[in-house]
Amino acid sequence: MSIDHYKEVFLDYMDNQALAQENFKEPQNLYQPIQYILKLGGKRLRPVLTLLSCDIFSGDYKQALDAALAIEMFHNFTLMHDDIMDEALIRRGKATIHHKWDVNTGILSGDALMILAYQFFENYEGDVFKKIIALFNKTALEVCEGQQYDMDFETRNKVLLEEYKKMIGYKTAVLIGAALKMGAIIAKAGEKEANGIYDFGYNLGMAFQLQDDYLDTFGSKDFGKKIGGDISENKKTFLVIKTLELASDEDIRALSELLSDKKFNKNKISEVTGYFTKYKVDEIIKEEIKEYTQKAFEEIDKLLISVENKNILKQFSDELMHRDL
Repeated sequence: MSIDHYKEVFLDYMDNQALAQENFKEPQNLYQPIQYILKLGGKRLRPVLTLLSCDIFSGDYKQALDAALAIEMFHNFTLMHDDIMDEALIRRGKATIHHKWDVNTGILSGDALMILAYQFFENYEGDVFKKIIALFNKTALEVCEGQQYDMDFETRNKVLLEEYKKMIGYKTAVLIGAALKMGAIIAKAGEKEANGIYDFGYNLGMAFQLQDDYLDTFGSKDFGKKIGGDISENKKTFLVIKTLELASDEDIRALSELLSDKKFNKNKISEVTGYFTKYKVDEIIKEEIKEYTQKAFEEIDKLLISVENKNILKQFSDELMHRDL
């Protein structure tokens, strides 16, 4: 099936199962924020991957809809709480939950959304249930650990590149890997194949997040996000960490001063970007993205699936990564 087909089936299922009005009674201030964030849109990448993976391993992809919905609910739960921690005002072009309602509502509705995710896993039985719940619990905890690392980095003067990779691995890549592995588990694929599709997703997730780092500074207006946002917020991204690793002492001091300035500085983005290009870190990160993408493709080649299905995974990867790079 096409990616658009999986997405359409998933959205129909979410409308009927998670967003149907009869599923949301009282109190409205608990459930309305959940409906609000689930309707905000997004790529729906993770649930689509769960359905795709189940189909590729010869399962009935519709049997994976509950797991796909649980994954999407968990993802949105993390966004609700991340927005509170980041004091973000906008999510997907709309007001964030805590801004539209209040912080306490954002916390409690997020908690309820997490519990609703677990309820959809209840529709599985036996070994399938045990395996996907164990995978989900492991992944959910790793995502929390990744968020804590991210917050810790904000107050640290020095962050190592390997520490940063571990953080984005936990915050982004593990959930993409888990979404794919759940589809394989529901299709009752072998353990080796389930682990292989997880590794494919993990490496693709790493490439995707590093590409986000690159596009935040070097992307075009078509990227869909404000260019230079990470620089404005003084985030320690791959570009910053690698530049500080390569720069002269004089440039380290100058760059560190720029990144510690919390006041508005209209020249800040261009000045920081100048240091990135001076040390060719824009080229280094592109090579890193290529390496993770290649690792993902190597995992596809190891899978015991048809050549046609391998090509579907590769085509999906190409489409996902074909942003303005």
